[in-house]
This record gives sequence, C-alpha cells and structure tokens, in this order.
Amino acid sequence: MLDRAVDGVRRRRLAAAASALAGSRTDPELRSLRVEALAKAAAAAGGSRDVESLLAADPRNPDLWLWLGRTRVEEAWRIRPDARARSVQATGYTAYARRLRSAYEPLLRAAELFPDDPVPWESMMWMALGLDVDREDKDALWVEARRRWPTSYGAHVARVVTLSPQWGGTAEEMFDFARLVMSTASPEDPRAALIPLAYFEYFVQERAGIIRGPGSWFGAEERREVEIAARNWFEGRLPHPRTIEAHNLFGAAFYLAHSRRPARQHLIRTCGRPSGLPWSYLGEETEQYVKACRALNLDVV
Repeated sequence: MLDRAVDGVRRRRLAAAASALAGSRTDPELRSLRVEALAKAAAAAGGSRDVESLLAADPRNPDLWLWLGRTRVEEAWRIRPDARARSVQATGYTAYARRLRSAYEPLLRAAELFPDDPVPWESMMWMALGLDVDREDKDALWVEARRRWPTSYGAHVARVVTLSPQWGGTAEEMFDFARLVMSTASPEDPRAALIPLAYFEYFVQERAGIIRGPGSWFGAEERREVEIAARNWFEGRLPHPRTIEAHNLFGAAFYLAHSRRPARQHLIRTCGRPSGLPWSYLGEETEQYVKACRALNLDVV
C-alpha cells in the first residue's frame, strides 16, 4: 500500500496517500513510517502545495495537516545549508529556517484535531532540531511524543539525534539513553538499533576528517556493543513497521566493522530497501547501500 501511495505522490496523484494515512490512525508506528515516506515523496515531487490543495477541500482532516507539516519539515531539510554555507549564504539559511517554522502551525493543528496522536510531536522534534531551539523546548516535545506512545521508534530516533554531540548534546547522555532503552525494551522491539545509530552520530561528530574507509569506524569494543544489541533483538512473528530500518542500521554497522557474516544477515533482510539512516551518514543513501551490498556479494538491488 505504501509503495503504491509513494508512487502516486511522485506522479502528483495523492488520493492513495491520503487513504494510507487515514488507515494508520490506530497504529502510531505505522503512521510514523507512512507520513515520513509520503512527506519525503511530496517534498521531492510537487511539494507541500499539493497537500495544501487537498486541505482546501477537507480542512478538518488531521491526516492532511500532519502530512503538510511533515512535508514542510522534509522540504526544509532538503535545502539545509552546511556549516560553511550558513556563514556565507545567509539567504539560504533564512529560507531553510522559514520553511521549518512554517511546519509548526500544521503540526499543531494536526495534534489538536487528533489529540492522542504522537506523530505530530515526533515531527515537531525534527523541526526543533533543525531550528536549534532551546534544549528545554526540545525536551518538552519529547515528553509529549513519549506520553502518547512510550515505545515510538521514530520519536526515539529523533531523541538520540537530539542528544548527540553534533546537535548540542553529549556523547555520554546519548549513549546512556540508547543503552537504557535497549535494556528495558522487549526482544521484539527494534529500538535495539538505537545503539548503532548512536555510534553513527558519534562518529560523524567526533571523527570528522579522520574517517577514510570502513576501518576508520568501529573498533573492537564498539563492535562488541553492537553485537550485543543485535543479539538482544528478534524480529518476532509480526515484523515491526521499522524492522527494515533497524536491519539497515545493524547491517551498515557490521559492514563498516568488517563483520561480513552479520552484515550479510542483516542487509539481506532489508529486501533491497535502503533507509535514510544510516546510509546518509556515508553519502547518498542508495549509492552507499548498493556499494555495501556489492562488497558483501548480495544481490538484493
């Protein structure tokens, strides 16, 4: 269903996407996955104006307000200037910040129309991250998302990134958070993948400029912790909506740690589907995913 909906958005035919979101209201994990995928597709195609046109005919639809707000977040991240550009291209940064701020009202409206939904608050976490608002405000959004769905995978990913050194947190609090979540999660919970995610965030900040290849990433101790996290996670009888994303995180970590067998075991379970995290840490996500699969002799793309 989601594949068809995303394809429709790329063709600027939005009916299937609206239906997919309406069908996710009782499952916050599925709703989080769907709105993220549909927002990215909209941001890459016609943009948020197409979603606005749907809202004009159905102004009290929380699905559409959520989709509009998340699309504006994704549009902003697509034009986010790098650190150097921020200092030399003020116009670019102003456009990025303005687009992020424009996501707030739609997301707040979605939250008002569907008060039990954690996904607008999860999306606001990414908005707040990009705007680098005060830590107190970031924490408040996390509390709202967690209160509505304590095990939200998407909100936990946003929280790990929020706590990371490159976004104003510290390595200690980021790893403490990821380890606590893993220790309290059920065996079927893909949040075990927060451990490799935390390492990717750490490496990007702390080892910037010294990463030259796979051997520059995971050392022996770091690899062991990822191995423990992977052993503690079992897919279960019914896969979680974020199972493929978790396999991408573990597969990429093991690939960079030169652990071929577990890397293959996880990447083959991605079924040829790369996720933005972690591959975007390495470059263009599809290109990096294909490179890893080919190095591991996997025919999954």
